[in-house]
Amino acid sequence: MRILITEFMDLPAVARLQAAHEVSYQPDLVDKPAELLAAAQTCDAIIVRNRTQVRGELLAALGQCRVVGRLGVGLDNIDVAGCEARGITVIPATGANALSVAEYVIATAMLLLRGAYGSSQLVAQGQWPRSALSQGRELSGSTLGLVGFGSIGQLTARLARALGVTVVAYDPALPADSSVYAEHQVTPLSLDALLQQADVVSLHMPLLDSTRNLFDAQRLATMKPGAVLINTARGGIVDEVALASALRSGQLSGAAVDVFAQEPLPAAPHFVDCPNLILTPHIAGLTVESNERVSSLVADKVLQALAKLA
Repeated sequence: MRILITEFMDLPAVARLQAAHEVSYQPDLVDKPAELLAAAQTCDAIIVRNRTQVRGELLAALGQCRVVGRLGVGLDNIDVAGCEARGITVIPATGANALSVAEYVIATAMLLLRGAYGSSQLVAQGQWPRSALSQGRELSGSTLGLVGFGSIGQLTARLARALGVTVVAYDPALPADSSVYAEHQVTPLSLDALLQQADVVSLHMPLLDSTRNLFDAQRLATMKPGAVLINTARGGIVDEVALASALRSGQLSGAAVDVFAQEPLPAAPHFVDCPNLILTPHIAGLTVESNERVSSLVADKVLQALAKLA
């Protein structure tokens, strides 16, 4: 059978697929729409990351495809219902990059609260901004609010609690009496209550109609003054212009944004010179180790799915 891979995949996992099937590995194919559509017509399985949009014209071209492997966990770039209607199995890498995301959240929370790590050039130039940089805050003893309490949120809670952090969470899909909260020693709260209490708010939810622009100017204004916001979930959940305004006004003391409404992010003047802001290009879940785990898991499951079709 023929497997088409349109974005980067760990090479040992590609080799395992090649040992069993005909594989077309073209990690830049996502940027060649005409070639992508042509190649899609003859594949039995397609493996993508988050940029390849398996919907519309591409989905229609997947006439003989029966498996979509997703090198990640978010499925907003895949028309899951459309795939199911065509008998196509969608396979995400559930859990494989959770640790990378959780570590990103903890690391950026520490960086943003402390606010002391951007002084290298000043110190090297002979300046000594000791007073200006001595008002940072410790993560230990703070309250972390998790908006979404799935596998990544739960792992983030475990890491945070080990550092002496109080963790609260809001998840509309989980009842307040769910045993999951007790298992992780996390207090369930309403979203409003969480935002009033949390020193750090970290988002872990999918992009749905109900979550689009959930964090608009009005909701950002309800957050605890001086709080930090971290978004590793999906672009579109946070109003980017409103976030920049909240940082400039001092309502929020910092933010880390890894995901954007449009990716790659075009020129964003609202973010230029924004105070205590970390912007990363959708890499919170990408490390050497997570790439290996994600690719290996998807390769295994795609091979299993194709074996059933043989």
